[in-house]
Amino acid sequence: MLSNMQMPKQMTSSSYDYLLLWITLALLGLGLVMVYSASIAIAEANASIGHQSTYYLMRQAIFIGISLVAAYVAFQVPMEWWQKMAPHLFLLAIGLLILVLIPGVGRNINGSQRWLSLFVINLQPSEFMKLFAAMYVADYAVRKSAQMDSIVKGFLPMVAVMVLVGFLLLREPDFGALAVVASISISILWLAGINVWVFIGLLAVLPVAVYFLIVSSPYRLQRVIGFMDPWADPFGKGYQLSHALIAFGRGEWFGVGLGASVEKLLYLPEAHTDFLFAVIAEELGFVGVVTVLFLFSWLIIRAFGIGKEAAANEQYFSALLAQGIGVWIGGQAIINIGVNMGVLPTKGLTLPLLSFGGSGILANCIAIAVLLRIDYENRLIQKGLRV
Repeated sequence: MLSNMQMPKQMTSSSYDYLLLWITLALLGLGLVMVYSASIAIAEANASIGHQSTYYLMRQAIFIGISLVAAYVAFQVPMEWWQKMAPHLFLLAIGLLILVLIPGVGRNINGSQRWLSLFVINLQPSEFMKLFAAMYVADYAVRKSAQMDSIVKGFLPMVAVMVLVGFLLLREPDFGALAVVASISISILWLAGINVWVFIGLLAVLPVAVYFLIVSSPYRLQRVIGFMDPWADPFGKGYQLSHALIAFGRGEWFGVGLGASVEKLLYLPEAHTDFLFAVIAEELGFVGVVTVLFLFSWLIIRAFGIGKEAAANEQYFSALLAQGIGVWIGGQAIINIGVNMGVLPTKGLTLPLLSFGGSGILANCIAIAVLLRIDYENRLIQKGLRV
């Protein structure tokens, strides 16, 4: 196994998708610049606790550095190993979700208990659950391929597992992460050939479940009310969204200029995390928005393309995982961008590869490395070489 995990001595652009790599680096680089721009004001506002203007810039740069090293290691791991370890990694993620809910162990920030303190940084288990859930569902679909048409043997066991994950995520609470994990799981099951009537029934039940989750939680209900008409209460329920929309309006075609955002000056909450896209729109304008959309679109198209190639090579776990990663990155980006633009209710989801946050960047980079590994193995198979 160790010999299989070694990188070839000579890597060329023909042995992996170099354009996908450069798009990922472009998103990370743009995110680093925009996180610095969006976080200067809040960093200086916290000068009393030792923060300098470059506080978030330096932390984000460290996060990216660590994540790129982890991605390099992940790229060397064969897909055979990832498939073998998928159930164990999924159980690890469940264990971390349980651990974060233990009083005194999990860290509570802004009313949500989503983090484990590692002294230097905070670990957010829900970010890794997205990756490990994609691996687990892909492995499950391959192992149960002959039973995917069966409700009892194929569908219900997966539902039971995902209900457990959903319960743990809602206890934090992290509705956004639950939406992403559910999207990944349902998409992979559909691509794996789940019974079409079961799938239709699932789609019919989901809106009812979402409605129940919204009306059963006062803070979620208030977010939806604020989303419906943010200008009705611009200093209360609609505060975040109204200022995000102001940022978009100020950006116009070419933006007000890098670093010249007004909304980031403590008007727009979470400007360097959840609402980074609004700052991009304000400072870089329509051109910046389209650029980000193009980069994400290319990444998602390549993820599905790589998955299709893996399926043609009869690497079904790799195929489902690649497309699951595409759903994850694409779905989370769509939700975050939709929230920033006022077409979806506010929820705590960051913009993949761009927003500030160590756990998110690390999980995203490992996912992209796995995607590159799938592409690399596809090329080896097509050349008739041993994986």
